[in-house]
Amino acid sequence: MEWLVRAACVAEDPDLFFPVGKAGPALEDIAAAKRICGRCPVAAPCLAWALSTGQTSGVWGGTGEEERAELFRTTRDEAGRRNAA
Repeated sequence: MEWLVRAACVAEDPDLFFPVGKAGPALEDIAAAKRICGRCPVAAPCLAWALSTGQTSGVWGGTGEEERAELFRTTRDEAGRRNAA
């Protein structure tokens, strides 16, 4: 995780990236966290780390929980198709 020292979020409040709930103020926090990720020079390795380590909570690499869940499913489904071939 050497990329972490260059992350745009390093000086931000970690709670912003792990909001409680999925409505109201939590949606505002998620949007704010994603804006920070949008200007982050290491968003790609952050997302890759989150996917490879199974991070299911919070905002990582500009993605929310539902977006990463979809990426997990897509990756799992593609791996299954490759193994079946």
